[in-house]
Amino acid sequence: MIVELGKNSHLTLDDLVAVARHSSPVIFSENYINRVQASRKLVEKWSEEERVMYGITTGFGVLCTEAISKEDTVELQRNIVLTHATSVGEPMPEEEVRAIMLMILQNTGLGYSGVRLETLELIRQCLNLGLTPFVPRDGSVGYLSVEGHIAVSLIGEEKIKFQGEWLDARVALEQAGLQPLILATKEGLALLNGATSPTALAALSLYDMLRAVKSADIIASMSLEVLKGTLRAFDEKVMNLKRHTQQSETAANIRKILADSNIAQSHIDHRLQDALSLRAIAQLHGAVKKTLADAKLTIENEMNSCSDNPVIMPDGDDGYAMSSCNCDAAYVGLEIDSASIATTMLAKMSERRNVRLIDGNLSGYPWFLVKKPGLNSGLMIPQYTQAGLLNEMKMLSMPAVVDNISTCGGQEDYVSMGYNAAKKAASIVSKLEYILAIELLSVYQAHQFMEKEYTAGSATQVVLNEIQKTVPVMDNDMYLYPHIMTIKDLIHHGVILDAVEAKIGKLA
Repeated sequence: MIVELGKNSHLTLDDLVAVARHSSPVIFSENYINRVQASRKLVEKWSEEERVMYGITTGFGVLCTEAISKEDTVELQRNIVLTHATSVGEPMPEEEVRAIMLMILQNTGLGYSGVRLETLELIRQCLNLGLTPFVPRDGSVGYLSVEGHIAVSLIGEEKIKFQGEWLDARVALEQAGLQPLILATKEGLALLNGATSPTALAALSLYDMLRAVKSADIIASMSLEVLKGTLRAFDEKVMNLKRHTQQSETAANIRKILADSNIAQSHIDHRLQDALSLRAIAQLHGAVKKTLADAKLTIENEMNSCSDNPVIMPDGDDGYAMSSCNCDAAYVGLEIDSASIATTMLAKMSERRNVRLIDGNLSGYPWFLVKKPGLNSGLMIPQYTQAGLLNEMKMLSMPAVVDNISTCGGQEDYVSMGYNAAKKAASIVSKLEYILAIELLSVYQAHQFMEKEYTAGSATQVVLNEIQKTVPVMDNDMYLYPHIMTIKDLIHHGVILDAVEAKIGKLA
């Protein structure tokens, strides 16, 4: 897959993940090149005329009243990059840095930033050749500092990872056949400003959330099946009484997954009513999907918007530079905070289903799904792990965007905190995948106790077969950590989802 920027203006979550996670190459369309060059010509013209333009011929933030001479504009751009690269802590995963670099290309390439094409070409080459700047992950309110570290690497300072090794940035660039940047007028500010980092991180996490909720449909259906729950709660007529499309679609997924399940069909009248963690799957999963769908629409809109400041507005042969605040990350922050809350709700139901699986009084199976409980602890303690993870998820689900700490001498007296909202989403979705993996491990283990006259559905069987390749059925206590990790990876990489959809068709 090749991702071509500017061919049409719509960059998708799939495009971003292809570049950030799977190293798909990036190319510039003719339209992209033309609009970048047209925007740059205006900046050079205005700079020569010594117009007063925020961040170009003035200082930044509260220092915007300080005039900068034409001779000092290049030094100004280098200075802003050096002093704004102040994030701290552990380095970001490579996929996060790559996602931000792609968003910088997308944002500045819309033709309202005034950067040179050769500057964007260097970023493109770094993506395509696998050069990843050193970017500490902590300490941003929504823009500037994280992007600052990327820019610092492009001018030859700090470190870049190349071919698996951290090198001096200048050395890494030269080994790849590239030259460090000398920033021109407006470029330092354009590389730093904008909601590029929160948008990039939110997009990565949201992609995983959207896949995880489909996997959760599968795993929840398998729990319903092995716990001999009734499908009556998912009747299409009942679903249509609520005017929520995602609820009806989730119920249809469950019916589809269990359509040929002898267990499910044989136990449709086993109980009059199941516990809510089984009976309300369609309602909760549907609500989560609605929230994630809203977030996807908003975040893809942000991905395709100009979030620079100031923006270069053409007007015939001339135009003007306008300072506003498209760099604000409120849209992204609000949506990804909401998505994180929804993801935590998905996890809390998964943990409750798992308790029903391992509790002998509720499941009808041996306690903790192991022969000779007492001598063996079986799957007792993975539920503790779920509890610990879920507690962390609840803490992380406190919305970041409701906080406010003024910066820049009061010039930025309101701050979105969209970056922290996006950053914590990655931790939340990862913990969800672990919680779902533990539920699925319990389902897998429970099937050894199912009466032989009952057979699982074909969708369930392909999942059980996939797990069986690497995870043994537990007869006696065994080391569980690697098996939890294996199943988590099957969920994260979409193996479970792909296997089921290959068997029964696409899920809604």
